Amino acid sequence: MEVHFTPEQEAELSQIANHSGTAPEQLVKDAVNRMLENRARFIAGVQKGIAAAGRGELIEHDEVQNRINRLLQS
Repeated sequence: MEVHFTPEQEAELSQIANHSGTAPEQLVKDAVNRMLENRARFIAGVQKGIAAAGRGELIEHDEVQNRINRLLQS
């Protein structure tokens, strides 16, 4: 697979790679790997939530808001 970047994007990727001490190609591979891992975790979380809902294990809206607020404050 080939991916094409604009000259500006290539320059920015090269700059980031130089600052992190890695090759631009490896920087892009690492970023794609993180994206794929995050997507897999998200899908697993959604599936877990659907299964919990199927079992009737639901959380009231107010409790969801409280949990989100606590996460954002920490």
